[in-house]
Amino acid sequence: ARQFDVPYRLIDTQEHLDPDYAANPVNRCYYCKSELFGRLAQVAREEGWSVVLDGSNASDAGDDRPGHVAAGEEGVRSPLMELGITKDDIRAVAKEMGLPVWDKPAMACLSSRVPHGVAITPELLRQIEAAEDVLAAAGFTQFRVRHHGDIARIELPPEDFSRALEQRETIDRGVRAAGYAHVVMDLAGFRSGGLHHASKGQDSAQLITLNVERK
Repeated sequence: ARQFDVPYRLIDTQEHLDPDYAANPVNRCYYCKSELFGRLAQVAREEGWSVVLDGSNASDAGDDRPGHVAAGEEGVRSPLMELGITKDDIRAVAKEMGLPVWDKPAMACLSSRVPHGVAITPELLRQIEAAEDVLAAAGFTQFRVRHHGDIARIELPPEDFSRALEQRETIDRGVRAAGYAHVVMDLAGFRSGGLHHASKGQDSAQLITLNVERK
C-alpha cells in the first residue's frame, strides 16, 4: 500500500475476546469475520461509504467458508467472486500490472493450524507463528505448521522434502525453541485446508520425525 501510495488504515479487531471464536468450533471463521465486518461496517456508516468489499474470488466458491455467511449478514460485496475472477486470473493481472505480490503464496490465518475444539489464544498463535518463521527463514515459501499439542506437523510441497531434510537440525532446533517437543514432517505434502480434511476423517498423513537425538 505504501509503495503504490494507496490510502489505508489498520482496524484493531478483538475476535479472541469472543468466547464463541476462542472455543474454535467448526464455524470459527464466522465469528472472526463477524467481528471484522462489523467493525468495517461501522466505519462505512460513520464516514458515508456505500459498501464494504472483500477479496473473496471465484476459486473460493466451492470451499466451506462460514465467513461468507458473516459477510452476507453485513451486506459485504465480493466483486471478484461476482465477476467469476479466479486466483489464477488475479495473479495474471497482478503480474501484468507489475505488482510485486503477484506470486505471493496463499497464507490462511494461523487459527487454521489448530484442530477444531482446541481453544484459540494469542499465545498459541504466537507459538505457531514462531515455528513458521523458522521455515520462512530457511527459505521455504509454501508451508504450514499444524498444531497437535506438543507435536508440530510440518507440511511442505514434496519438491521441498529433500531440502528440508538437508536442514533437518536447523528446523528441528528452531521449531522446538518455539515450544514444541516433537517435530514431524507430513509425507502427504502441503495441502490447503489440511487440518479441515483431517477433522472430517479425510486425512491420509504419513509422518516422519525431524527430531534429532541429543545427548
